[in-house]
Amino acid sequence: MENNINLMSNSFPENLSITLDKLRNSLRPGQQQLGYWEGGKMAISAVPGAGKSHSLAVAAAIIIARYQLHPRNQLIIVTYTRSAAAGIKAKIKERLKELKIPQTGFMVQTLHGLALNIATRHPDLSQLNLDTSTVIIPTPSHRVIRSSVEKWIARNPRRYQLLLEGAEFDGEETERLRRQSVLRTEVLPKLAHTIIREAKSSGLTPEKVWELSHYSQDHDDILAVGAGLYEQYQLVMRSLDFIDYDDMILGALNVLDNAKIRQIWQQQIFAVFEDEAQDSSPLQERLISALATNETNCNLIRVGDPNQAINSTFTPADPVYFNWFCETCKEDDKLAEMTQAGRSSKIIIEAANFVLQWVNHQWKYEAQKQQEKQLISGTEDDKKEVIPFRLQTIETVSKNDPQPDANPEPIGEGLELYRPDDIYHTVDLIRQRIIELLTKNPDHNVAILVRENRQGRFLAEHLKDLPKKHKIRVYEVGESERFSQIPYEILTLLQFIDRPHSPDYLKNALEILEKRNLISSQDLNALATYPENFLYPSPLISEQKKQVLEARRYCCNLLQAKLELPDYQLIPFLGMTLKYTGAELATVQKLSERISQELIGKFSLKNVLTVLREIINSEQFEPVEEDSEERYTRANQVTIITMHKSKGLDWDYVFIPFLHEDVLPGSPWVPTSAQFLGNFTLAEVSRAQIRAAVHHNYINPNDPLIIPNPEAAWEEAQQLKKAEEYRLLYVAMTRPKRLLWMSAAKQGPFRWSIFKADGNSNLQAKTPCPILPILMNEFPNSVMEYLF
Repeated sequence: MENNINLMSNSFPENLSITLDKLRNSLRPGQQQLGYWEGGKMAISAVPGAGKSHSLAVAAAIIIARYQLHPRNQLIIVTYTRSAAAGIKAKIKERLKELKIPQTGFMVQTLHGLALNIATRHPDLSQLNLDTSTVIIPTPSHRVIRSSVEKWIARNPRRYQLLLEGAEFDGEETERLRRQSVLRTEVLPKLAHTIIREAKSSGLTPEKVWELSHYSQDHDDILAVGAGLYEQYQLVMRSLDFIDYDDMILGALNVLDNAKIRQIWQQQIFAVFEDEAQDSSPLQERLISALATNETNCNLIRVGDPNQAINSTFTPADPVYFNWFCETCKEDDKLAEMTQAGRSSKIIIEAANFVLQWVNHQWKYEAQKQQEKQLISGTEDDKKEVIPFRLQTIETVSKNDPQPDANPEPIGEGLELYRPDDIYHTVDLIRQRIIELLTKNPDHNVAILVRENRQGRFLAEHLKDLPKKHKIRVYEVGESERFSQIPYEILTLLQFIDRPHSPDYLKNALEILEKRNLISSQDLNALATYPENFLYPSPLISEQKKQVLEARRYCCNLLQAKLELPDYQLIPFLGMTLKYTGAELATVQKLSERISQELIGKFSLKNVLTVLREIINSEQFEPVEEDSEERYTRANQVTIITMHKSKGLDWDYVFIPFLHEDVLPGSPWVPTSAQFLGNFTLAEVSRAQIRAAVHHNYINPNDPLIIPNPEAAWEEAQQLKKAEEYRLLYVAMTRPKRLLWMSAAKQGPFRWSIFKADGNSNLQAKTPCPILPILMNEFPNSVMEYLF
């Protein structure tokens, strides 16, 4: 292969060739294969901390130099976030600068940015016009989804009635209204949101989803309901001139379906590199493959880590696709594995590797037991069991590795495992260890990784003394992320104030109060079914419970404010009611000023609602916050962040508390309010059914198509969720450099979603995540006694 590199045109400078050889040789094993790429497809499977971005930038610089790329024949690098794109672009420019060649010949874009670029250049083919269209991110609560649900109900009264009756319906009016509220505001919006994203990102039209429903032995016809909701969604989007991010990909593919236009684009692209390929959907892979294909070859390099695929249960991403691409490339000897990583101490790497191997072993063991049961019952199937992790382990780097402070010496044992008495004791242990660590090493940083934002809020509240007493900064990431929800929360409460007798508006307002931990968790559908009885109970209404009276007091205070305050003071009042603090109040002030500017001379509650809807639908309001990833990893700072958000970051010391079995990996759970539909959730069942069809078309199209029934799909969905939770723990465990601290308290809240840290909440005995006791047995020196 090296001989082929040297067989270049005479115009290629010899000294540059020598420099490129040195640059390649500076790469680690696995990375070097990327540096020696000479065309065609290649898969790079990299472990956490393997230096994917660094090696990708080096390989890009080598290719730009070797093939003398320029703007009319350039390398395209795609990733999934703007910050990642900016980081890779800067690294490539730095390498080109070192090589003393022009910093051109490449383009780094987010995948959706690339799709939008193609679609907007050919609006007649893409059928997208950004001058008139608005890009939205539909959520289950978005008005487009809600409108689609209402239109589907109106057009499918018989099917809706069957869902309403569900199981054991006696026709009682109160129960009928309660079920109606659950279906309209919870079940059907979630089903619509899930099935639209899953189907659309896989290139499936509503008609195709409808066809798939015929393959399902599903008495509830979940896919048929989903197809109808999807159809109404498309109609509503077109009527409002809205598009979503999948429309961008589809628009770009429509453009590339034209042979002449496709050839023009392909001639301008030398090759395509994709970063974080484990997060790619089938539709996205189709786009980059089309761009990377020329008359003779498909020059496509995909870099990722299927063991860090942690978004597949709430986005269309699925690691099975990248794993399949890796295996296909492996057959052609085009798979490289980056297994050396210099981020973490050896003990941390050993713990992460152990978790990977143990989970896979348990998975195979449980699958074997299931097969034995099926064999006995005569129901054995030939479905191939997919293990949670790809079989690749992390290795330490060699002694002469150029990375500074690679595989640093651990602090103490490097791995500390605890079983505190309760969650309050957990915080005390964390506080004392943080003070000790950062007092000795103020130039280092700390992260506390949590599974739920409510855990983060609890920790932030109980560590708020660190800045004043010990000069240690505490940054709760979840608080800043809540800023973007402020316009929606204000709109929701104002809609209730404007129309308090609307069951939908009342329920939405109660959900906001519950989310903000101002009222106790309870059955909100029961409260919203009869707003008058809840807000103004007559003597004939039975006495309300304490949590209902608490919720009623908040709602009545909101209505009283409408009578006593002028309209322009309502928004600041709501900010205080929701107990916003710091930057949240600054965001409320910014929002209030923006609305006031737009409504000079015509300020009224009705007009405020109109402006707020426009702001939310157009997504043009930016909260008051910093915009740099550096804010997560500052020296002498404790960053409280979710495990999901921590991906791609690292810290000197990482704490992972509250590792309880009911949170990680968790267990199947159907909301009590929706159990009349069965022992499963429609959204998760539809996701599993759509993926079964896509996997069939993608991997084994010659086999007969089998769509699992709801019970089997629910079981499969839970297995996928469990696998992803273990991958999430693996991601969390591979963030630290010098110390990994893990714990599971003996006592904790029944559920964090209903827990109030006011000292009055009862705690109960908790079972640790299965991983923790196993780690304690495997690494006995890491089991720590209490510090006090």
